[in-house]
Order: sequence, then C-alpha cells, then structure tokens
Amino acid sequence: MTSKPSSSQPLSGRRILVTRAEHQAGRLSHILASLGAEPVEVPAIRILPPDTYEPLDHALRTLSSYDWIILTSANTVNAMLSRIEQLGMVSPASQTGQAIYGPMPKIAAVGPSTAKAAARVRWNIDLMPDKYVAESLLEALGDKLRGQRVLLARSSRSRDVIPEALREQGVNLDVVEAYRTEIPEESLAQIRTLFGDGRPHGLAAATFTSSSTVDNFFKLMRASGLAFVPSTLPAISIGPITSKTLRDHAWEPSAEADPHSVDGLVDAVVRTLSR
Repeated sequence: MTSKPSSSQPLSGRRILVTRAEHQAGRLSHILASLGAEPVEVPAIRILPPDTYEPLDHALRTLSSYDWIILTSANTVNAMLSRIEQLGMVSPASQTGQAIYGPMPKIAAVGPSTAKAAARVRWNIDLMPDKYVAESLLEALGDKLRGQRVLLARSSRSRDVIPEALREQGVNLDVVEAYRTEIPEESLAQIRTLFGDGRPHGLAAATFTSSSTVDNFFKLMRASGLAFVPSTLPAISIGPITSKTLRDHAWEPSAEADPHSVDGLVDAVVRTLSR
C-alpha cells in the first residue's frame, strides 16, 4: 500500500522532469527532492560561447560609456562576468570582485535570479519589475531610457520585444550576443527511455523554465523519432512566455508559476499534483 504524501514532503515518490540546462538544474532539483520528489534531469538546452566574442568584448571594454545595461537572464550575466574575468577586467587580488573598467552604468534586471547573478561582482540593480518577463521590464522602464545609450547583452535566440520597443523610443541601443544555445545530444537517449512507448514513462509532471527549453524539448522528441505531444503529462511553466510556447506546440500548461521564479515553479508543481 502506497502511503500518502506528508505535508512536509508533498511530492513524495513523484518523478518530475527537469528540462533546465545542466549547470542550472541543481537548485530546482534540490528543492523538488527536499519535498520528496525524484527529479529526472533531461537538459533540453546547453549554454555555449557566442560565435564571436568581438561585439561582446567591445561592449565590456567600454561599459562606462553606457547609461544603462539591461540584464534579461542569469545566463547572460554569467556569460558577461566570465568574459570580464577572461579579459582581465577584474583584479585577481580583489576578493570583492572590484572591477577595473570604470564607473558602472545603471542596471535593469528582469528578475531576482538575474539580480543575484549580478551580485557576484556587486553590480547594483537600479530597476526590477514586479513580474519577471520582458514586457513587465519595459513597462517598469517607461521612457527612462529615451535618448540614453543602452547595452542589451543576450542569447542569440532571444525575442526581439525589448530591442524593438526601445528603438521605437529613440534609445541608442547596442545589442550583443553573450551566448548561444544548443540541444544536448546525450539527452536523446533519456528522451527515448522516458517517452519511447508513446507515453510519459513514470513521470508525474514536466517543468519548463524558458521558451528555449520548450522548443528544444520538442526538437529532442523529433530527433528521437517521437512525433507526438505528451499532453497527458502535466506541464508546469515558469511564466507567460513559456506558457505561450507550450501552447504553440499544442501542449496546454497545467499551471504557471507565480511569481515567475524557481520557487514559484515548485509551488505550482505542488499545487498541481495535490489536486
């Protein structure tokens, strides 16, 4: 007889698919495990360097010439900080991460995970929206950036919502590629094991932390010869853009995180599987 989940471990015995990039999956998996779940990590995305560092390097070497930097993900921040260190723009002797590239511009961050990543070198966040999506960031910025020089570093696959809106405002905007993504080939075997018989094998729910993880999940499915939507499996989305991407693939999300963060995502998993 299977025991019911306790209040302290509401996900006891439930296998939860985690599609986040391998280097980022740890915190989500750890929280799920602390609630009794068995995280099943199948990275749908791998972070890679940009095709060329030249635009990013130029932007980093001239950071003090910008009025604002817009940070839209922790991956972007980590890519920028890694490159700053590689360029020798942070003193190795400094334990505080003191930068040597001059005064910092003001910084807008899309959410707390991005802000936490920026705190590694004591980058102060001047603006963060109440909801952690690009549209809310634009709303919070209003017309503050009109006529300003702004740096937007991002993934090669990012949406154009922010640059299009800012250029319409007359912002002097530099958009540079900080990193690119690819599908991890080693995830193909895991996908075949989990979905090869035409249904989700032993999974209670699937979590998605970005539109890219959704798109790449379906690329993994197709590359594995599996041309179906596992719609009987509850899909839990981190936010409205990720939810839209799920719907674009004909998979209606069972729940959406609120707030749009890892903690909110876990709460949504618990709510969904407690019904």
